Amino acid sequence: MTESWPELDPVIHAQARLRVMVALSTLAPGDRLTFPRLQQLLDMTAGNLSTHLRKLEDAGYVEISKTHERRTPVTYVALTTAGRRAFEAYTEGLRALLGPKGEPP
Repeated sequence: MTESWPELDPVIHAQARLRVMVALSTLAPGDRLTFPRLQQLLDMTAGNLSTHLRKLEDAGYVEISKTHERRTPVTYVALTTAGRRAFEAYTEGLRALLGPKGEPP
């Protein structure tokens, strides 16, 4: 008997993007992080983080907003509702792959 394996979202599955999603999913809905804070948390270069954020933004999983505070540009990153749902589906898929008590199905 062949069981169907859950499909894991390839946008989220890349290690760097998975780390971004994990970090942002710990925030309450509507909360956001500054780009430098996210970069610091993930220990990523600005260019690498920007590249992965762009892919997540293109998928509709994160929202990037730019503003100024005291004449200084600030970039904020937040998980969208669609991003939160996609991450929940991704984690459910992982749990299904692991089966009960971490054993394969």
